[in-house]
Amino acid sequence: MSPGFWLHHAALEWRATVERNLRPLGLTLAQFNLLASAGWLGRQGEPPTPQVVDMAGADRMMGSRVIRVLEDRALLTRHPDPDDARILRIEVTSEGRTLARRAVRIVVDTDEHFFGPDSDTLRDHLKSIAAQRIGI
Repeated sequence: MSPGFWLHHAALEWRATVERNLRPLGLTLAQFNLLASAGWLGRQGEPPTPQVVDMAGADRMMGSRVIRVLEDRALLTRHPDPDDARILRIEVTSEGRTLARRAVRIVVDTDEHFFGPDSDTLRDHLKSIAAQRIGI
């Protein structure tokens, strides 16, 4: 079988495990990805726009729904850009940062369980593949 076949099935198992491990925090993987991506992008400079969904790997429609759910839970806020009111900026709230830190720890622990404590080579290889899609 091809590496793509095994990668696909490994990703399905990883996703199911992360979802199960995040459940006690009340987060889905999509919610975690958006919350963590918004936090990371916010620390890199200006608060991100709703295009953070691209980095989170979600489609725009689903990402918009997830952003609303996170906003309803007071984990992030949206507000107009001071220079262009047509642009909404997303900021992770204090509660969102606290929850994101806990969730990141869970995901890191899950990654170590799946890939071992020293997965730098695998991460670098996957990052080089994914960079073609997300431009990092």
